[in-house]
Amino acid sequence: MQTEKLTFEGHGGDMLAARLEMPAGRHLATAVFAHCFTCSKDIPAARRIAQRLSAMGIAVLRFDFTGLGHSDGEFANTGFSSNVDDLKLAARHLASIGKPVDILIGHSLGGAAVLKAAGDLDHVKAVVTIGAPSDPSHVAHNFSGAIPKIEAKGSAKVSLAGRDFTIRKSFLDDIRAAELKPAIADMKSALLVLHSPIDDTVGIENASEIFLAAKHPKSFVTLDRADHLVTRAEDAEYVADVIAAWVQNYLPMQKAAAPIGAPEGIVRVTESDPGGFLQDVSSGPRHHALADEPLAYGGTDQGMSPYQFLSAGLGACTSMTIRMYARRKKWPLSGVSVDITHDKLHATDCEHCDQPASKIDQFVRHISLEGDLTEDQRQRLLEIADKCPVHKTLESQVRIDTKLV
Repeated sequence: MQTEKLTFEGHGGDMLAARLEMPAGRHLATAVFAHCFTCSKDIPAARRIAQRLSAMGIAVLRFDFTGLGHSDGEFANTGFSSNVDDLKLAARHLASIGKPVDILIGHSLGGAAVLKAAGDLDHVKAVVTIGAPSDPSHVAHNFSGAIPKIEAKGSAKVSLAGRDFTIRKSFLDDIRAAELKPAIADMKSALLVLHSPIDDTVGIENASEIFLAAKHPKSFVTLDRADHLVTRAEDAEYVADVIAAWVQNYLPMQKAAAPIGAPEGIVRVTESDPGGFLQDVSSGPRHHALADEPLAYGGTDQGMSPYQFLSAGLGACTSMTIRMYARRKKWPLSGVSVDITHDKLHATDCEHCDQPASKIDQFVRHISLEGDLTEDQRQRLLEIADKCPVHKTLESQVRIDTKLV
């Protein structure tokens, strides 16, 4: 993953700050992430989702709307319509540098903005909302106590998430006049609605209204344990996983050709959390997994450990090899399962058995064969298990060449 800082001109001529998360490997698609009301591009949910998607081959631009985060301009002079304009300009900037936008992702009010903008962006094939309101005026509940003063005096200072913002009457007029449902109904892009039933900022009924207003193709996924800001890392990671899996139905994310000398392609492992051990493991656009360490070893236990992945390779290869042989012989093998355990044992008959280097790795396989097989057939399949290519690799001399890139 490579992060590039960008700036582009917003709706009022102010320079907007952005970060483009580029995949370390093949670039399969491009997305723009629109953040929530008065938030910034750097809130944990936006950062985590963007980084996880980039690890899966999807470049993500996240930017600060005018007057927020590191972007120039005055927040008091902005509104929902200006956010939509900023979003369109972000997409057009990406197109100008050869990265036309395929996916729009919007969080909260940013979700409403992507729904409004999608119809005006030709390249967009997929739209994702996260905790989005079905009506932009819903955001006014954040400062409902100040609305009479805003109406009477034209503006008022309000405190949101511990920060002061000036809200003008023009902002109220803008969100009240915004027509979102017609834009949703006219949208040509596929839609994915993500929402939490325990969201106490934007209620789940908003997700139902968005979903019902949209034409097919459309999908809804509930974020059962997430809060509105998707603050938990595991919830943000789940959102990224769902988006990456769903979007493959609507984008031509073809698997890269295998490089010469690597017939099965490249397996890429990218660090997901520098503060822990979580890793994104990907092989092309369709295969993704997580690697981690148990809680006892400082990990978050969100994926198999490296040795469990190694055991999985041995177990899968063993099962496939047995199945291929039984199929060729037309034997009545109805099922195979392989249990693998791994341990490090002291080598026997060594000169320095008390030293760590004297230990050897031991994998123990327990193979279960189902079906009306004779005892001779079962014994033959047990012998065939040792012909598994991964088994042979693990027992042979292996060379690992490491290069810095």
